[in-house]
Amino acid sequence: MSEFAVVNPATGETVKSYPTISNDELVAAIARADEAHRSWSRSTTVEQRAALIRRVGELHVERREELADIIVREMGKPREQALGEIDFSGDIYGYYADNAADLMRDEPIELMGGEGSALIRRNSLGVLLGIMPWNFPYYQVARFAGPNLIIGNTILLKHAAQCPESAAAIEQIFLDAGFPDGAYVNIYASHDQLGTVIADPRVHGVSLTGSERAGAAVAELAGKHLKKVVLELGGSDPFILLSTDDLDATVEAAVAARVDNNGQACNAAKRFIVIDDLYEPFLEKFSSAMSAVAFGDPMADDTVLGPLSSATASDRLQEQLDRAIAGGARVVVSGDRKDNYFPATVLTDITPSNDAYHEEFFGPVAAVYRVGSEDEAISLANDTPFGLGSYVFTTDAEQALRVADRIDAGMVFVNVVGADSPELPFGGIKGSGSGRELGRFGADEFVNKKMIRIG
Repeated sequence: MSEFAVVNPATGETVKSYPTISNDELVAAIARADEAHRSWSRSTTVEQRAALIRRVGELHVERREELADIIVREMGKPREQALGEIDFSGDIYGYYADNAADLMRDEPIELMGGEGSALIRRNSLGVLLGIMPWNFPYYQVARFAGPNLIIGNTILLKHAAQCPESAAAIEQIFLDAGFPDGAYVNIYASHDQLGTVIADPRVHGVSLTGSERAGAAVAELAGKHLKKVVLELGGSDPFILLSTDDLDATVEAAVAARVDNNGQACNAAKRFIVIDDLYEPFLEKFSSAMSAVAFGDPMADDTVLGPLSSATASDRLQEQLDRAIAGGARVVVSGDRKDNYFPATVLTDITPSNDAYHEEFFGPVAAVYRVGSEDEAISLANDTPFGLGSYVFTTDAEQALRVADRIDAGMVFVNVVGADSPELPFGGIKGSGSGRELGRFGADEFVNKKMIRIG
């Protein structure tokens, strides 16, 4: 029986199953991708490849209604948010199409001595494997496939087991945009089969977004075969509140940062670290606002909080929450879980001895902490195995930069949430992974930066 199936988390209904690729089909898929790199990639210009990527972005927007319905069925994303994800994906493809020539431009090197010149020329590596998660089915693919196809790499894309329908829809978009067979290949591969792909000498790099456990396993295998990896893993991002001239607006931002995508975003604010004199008013307003976030039908236009992505995800979050409470955490706001619909929850009094202090809650559960100083806030923010994103709210511009400089994370957002953009690099440090996606840095991961010295 195939592990790839659409199981609607709102109803529990298995909508459709898809067959796992056979070993022979997988070998053929790798060969097709390799052939596309050897032929199409090396016979086309950056401008030609950029035009195809531009069309991919346009097709996402043209098909946004159909594409949105797919991921609501697959992983329960509220439909308005699904539409937003698709539009953002279109923007990402557009960004790389607009900036392709600059991103791939030769980079001169000033020689210290000798005659002649030298430069860096960016060339493709070859076939890349992308292993994508279920929480942002289109966006995750866009930020990996967009720049790499413009570079000239070709793509084998293994999507999450619960996203086979969106995976097929994305592959069809690439074909309809004019990409040749083999340039972008969707593979319904098992975990064991991925080992075969990574070991194949025709595959030159792996990008994975997922759990720490998955990242460690892929990195170990890739290292064994000397393959470049980019890893975007978990996060337990701090939201540090040091001062504000509009507490209501800050609370609104805090709620949005916690419940977006049903609380299932790696870079969502999850730990709310509040300076002492604002702690009580923030907790009161934040708790009230979180308790007002009611779950609803993800297909409804006004739904903010839908179901978690699966029964497995819901049970895992429930087990985590139960352990946190048993360890001494106080529940300030909660509600009754209904199947995969998980209520917005606020916890306090989480101590370092509680498992919850070091874990990532992948769902609408917020932990609120009180601190007495800027130094204490930074110490608490950094006391985590993760280092993806972070949020700092303060009215003091100098403090904002000072705190941002001291936070151990790949990204810091000051006085703003939901401000991701195609030109801004995305990625983390520590247990949150390595490498970057999006922006100029995302287009510089899987390239041969070839030095050419001319005498």
